[in-house]
Amino acid sequence: MPKIVHHTSFQFYLGIDPGKSGGIAVINSEDRSCYGVLAIKMPETPADVLDYFHSLKDNLPPNYSYIAVIEQVSGYIGEEQPGSAMFKFGRGVGHLEMALLACGIPSEAVPPRKWQKALGISSKKKTESKVQWKNRLKSVAQRLFPSEKITLATADALLIALYCKRKHEGTL
Repeated sequence: MPKIVHHTSFQFYLGIDPGKSGGIAVINSEDRSCYGVLAIKMPETPADVLDYFHSLKDNLPPNYSYIAVIEQVSGYIGEEQPGSAMFKFGRGVGHLEMALLACGIPSEAVPPRKWQKALGISSKKKTESKVQWKNRLKSVAQRLFPSEKITLATADALLIALYCKRKHEGTL
């Protein structure tokens, strides 16, 4: 009689919207899993980010694996910013990348238009204000994650995590 082998490996997908007003979201490969969806506002400090990623890995069995997508941002973020603000933002992205690396979580950067297009989200309209655009993304996230409390800080991260999941499961 053949031995039955149960596949117990699960994949967790992280979506990261970098920046002070961004967030981190985690969804898994098993929609009915008890681990559900996690979405938080971006931690305050680089040490907090590292602690968060360590806690994700430390609180799950070793047969779980992770992949992360960080929203790739350019030096221009929609309006004129002083060089010091852009430098600070870039350092924050570097902190995120290093925290993921330190925790052994592979990551890739994806431009906003790429993940938005893949999820069927039309581009920001010229007549849309930044607030209207962000609220539209929040509305899309709320529709896709109806049981979650979506905030402006977590909406993009959840959508990026969903993009990551669909890409790596081949369902885009």
